[in-house]
Amino acid sequence: MSNVEAIEQQIEKLSPAELAAFRSWYAAFDAEAWDRQFEADVQAGKLDALAKKALRAHTSGQSTKL
Repeated sequence: MSNVEAIEQQIEKLSPAELAAFRSWYAAFDAEAWDRQFEADVQAGKLDALAKKALRAHTSGQSTKL
């Protein structure tokens, strides 16, 4: 059995209150991991091409105010 399968089995045994607490913890954990990855991608320049494309579209009048 893999670690993931073992974790899945443990999650299935949680009470509704425990599951709610787990969901809350996991949402924060996942958001923090996503933020770290996003920041690493920014620092590595992986989003530069997208930013340039968006700025070109904006300066050529292809964007609208929200």
